[in-house]
Amino acid sequence: MDTREFLSYVNQNQYIQSDSECKRKMTKLATEARKITSELNNKFLEMNEIQKLFSKLIGSEVDKTFCLFPPFYTDCGKNIHLGKNVFINSGCAFQDQGGIWLGNDVFIGHQVVLATLNHDINPKNRKSLVAKPIVIEDNVWIGAHSTILSGVKIGKNAIVAAGSVVTKDVLKNTIVGGVPARKIKDIGEE
Repeated sequence: MDTREFLSYVNQNQYIQSDSECKRKMTKLATEARKITSELNNKFLEMNEIQKLFSKLIGSEVDKTFCLFPPFYTDCGKNIHLGKNVFINSGCAFQDQGGIWLGNDVFIGHQVVLATLNHDINPKNRKSLVAKPIVIEDNVWIGAHSTILSGVKIGKNAIVAAGSVVTKDVLKNTIVGGVPARKIKDIGEE
């Protein structure tokens, strides 16, 4: 299975058997991601060097407006999709096998976790996985230490308060917070 076939499979929200070719490809991609993130995280780099390494990590060129403050962690990398003017602060971890889409003008705070995989709840199949995407639309701000779980869509202009755990979709123009995250208020036109 090549990377294109892997992405096609997991982007259909597929079940990943523990002993499958898809799972073996995940392991190979994780090894490649660890090599790239090790280089990204363990020496000082200028922003253009960070952009070049991040482009290598995700398999496509990032926009010149992309900004990342390392360290950054991922166990795949190839299923991260970025808009323009995306900012990712330090210490973030993206588990992107199920797909992570960040729109334009997205700000990700310190140590945010985006997790697109779940294990099978049946103990006999616990090593198998279910992949579901995370979609973060334009102009969203994710506060520090938040966790966004698989299958969640965060609507345009929304804000996720620091320390939140987002388990379900967030409507556009709203602020959510807490564990689990709940609507705090609407964002009005100022």
